[in-house]
Amino acid sequence: MLYSKTKVRAGILFFFVLINTGIYYGVYFESRDDLLTVAFLDIGQGDAIFIEAPNGNQVIIDGGPNGKILSELAKLLPLYDRSIDMLVVTNPDKDHYAGFIDLLKSYEVSEVLEPGTLTPTETYKVLQKSIKEHNIPDVLARRGMKIILDEEADAYIYILFPDRDVSGLKTNDGSIVARLVYGNTSVMLTGDSPQSIENYLSTIDGKNLKSDVLKVGHHGSRTSTGEQFLGYVDPTYAVISDGKGNSYGHPHQETLDNLARFDVKVFRTDELGTVIMKSNGEKIVFNK
Repeated sequence: MLYSKTKVRAGILFFFVLINTGIYYGVYFESRDDLLTVAFLDIGQGDAIFIEAPNGNQVIIDGGPNGKILSELAKLLPLYDRSIDMLVVTNPDKDHYAGFIDLLKSYEVSEVLEPGTLTPTETYKVLQKSIKEHNIPDVLARRGMKIILDEEADAYIYILFPDRDVSGLKTNDGSIVARLVYGNTSVMLTGDSPQSIENYLSTIDGKNLKSDVLKVGHHGSRTSTGEQFLGYVDPTYAVISDGKGNSYGHPHQETLDNLARFDVKVFRTDELGTVIMKSNGEKIVFNK
């Protein structure tokens, strides 16, 4: 079949437009401008937090209750980016990890971090099996671990809890608690940690808990975000990850009242969808 010269020229032109579009797409997404990005993803009733350091290293803390995390990541990542440096499971409850099962089918993951709490559920066994089949190192989080995201930019995650073997604790009680630091800015990440653990950390860490942003524990449940802990963290901003119209009534009014008493500006995924925070190491801004 013969093609006219006009069609050939049009084809060549389309090819070059496609190439240039791809180059622009790549440059656009790779331009980070020395910013740390933290996206609290809209995945319904659960937690899923995407972190990208200034050098491009990426960590996802929790995977939400289902595969919705994939569509949310697609809004943040270019099509060619199919690798994640670390997945963190703060506790083995389904609303914190189930989305990782689908994610492991589509992304190459370098490492998994978990607290060591146990659950007999079949869904968690599926995740553990997938981690083994992909030969991904599965590491237990312990207090004092410093996960370097970007050494040059001074961006890292510091593990505060667990500080012991938590295999005998309830899943929430053994949640990973960590502090994300970039320069002079910081985010307190609490999983589903209850007030008993918050108070314990207040006792041993005190003013060292100070953070600009608090990821509110347990989706805003009254079982977390106690006044003592809030006083030490002393956040300017708080993010609540919860599903619209969820059956638990999260966030509970008691938690919202506590945050209001400390004059904390609150962002909620059930009201705003995905909430994106950016830091240049000195200042934090939110897009919603």
